[in-house]
Amino acid sequence: MSIYRDPQGSCWVFEFDRRINGQRVRTRRRLPSTWNRTQADAFDRRESARLYGIATGERERFSLDQAVARYLTERAPALKHGLGVARELDLLSPYFTGRPMDDLPDVCAKYTADHRSALAPATIRNRLRYLTAAARWGWKHHNMGESDPAARVVMPAVSNERQVYVDRAQMLALARACRQWETRAMIRVAFYSGMRYSEIVAADVTGGHFLLQDTKNGEPRIVPIHPRIRPLLGYVWPEHETMSYWFRRAREAVGMPGLRFHDLRHSTASAMLNAGVPLFTVGAVLGHKSHASTKRYAHHATAALTAAVGKIGRKAG
Repeated sequence: MSIYRDPQGSCWVFEFDRRINGQRVRTRRRLPSTWNRTQADAFDRRESARLYGIATGERERFSLDQAVARYLTERAPALKHGLGVARELDLLSPYFTGRPMDDLPDVCAKYTADHRSALAPATIRNRLRYLTAAARWGWKHHNMGESDPAARVVMPAVSNERQVYVDRAQMLALARACRQWETRAMIRVAFYSGMRYSEIVAADVTGGHFLLQDTKNGEPRIVPIHPRIRPLLGYVWPEHETMSYWFRRAREAVGMPGLRFHDLRHSTASAMLNAGVPLFTVGAVLGHKSHASTKRYAHHATAALTAAVGKIGRKAG
């Protein structure tokens, strides 16, 4: 066996040192501290077989944990929630460590089956998204495999999408009910810009627009400044906990206890679509990288769709 407990007893260690076909193959790795002996032994068998295969001239089969290691080193640090990504992947590690890239669909299916009764489908899907992103990173940037390893992955269906919106009158009532001026201003800025709390705090004001250098999709974004919020841009924005406290009090005061601050962003999309703004433009304002993200608001564009259908058969004027 190549597994032993480290002297401090904090984790298992995999150490492989063999001569195979006259070639010395040596490697050492500390395994996750949450692993038990059974998990460590399973890793030993898989990794030892992989190393023997390489040494005897068989084609190298890259493992998922190799792709994850690359992803955490090269990509995750540039992500806004990089530390969160590392934590989520650590929770998945007993399922993917030592498994070849080709096993990604089976790994995802096994994790989904094991946690279906304990976790919400959205939680499972989001966690598996990190793993598939890591696998694709290894495939695209380090030639770990001949085809997209995530192509056959089946994600659990999620049907808990929120459909909570407020109109301008409700937003103004909410703002008036807020007893802290800075949070009151944030409510209006969020509604008239579609920006998240973190984006409002981080946005630079230049010319007639907000400039966001660090966004959720990783690309810079420009958001025009609505004239009605221009006088509010001199505020020092409150910490998230402070804003949340005053926002909760305001929503209770106006009888909207289930409203979240993020729902103001959805309300921006609803207001634009009700005013006839095309879906593509709405997506550009909100910073959606994928058109699929904007399609959730399509049901608000009924007036535009009615006008489009009404043009069928008309003579060009």
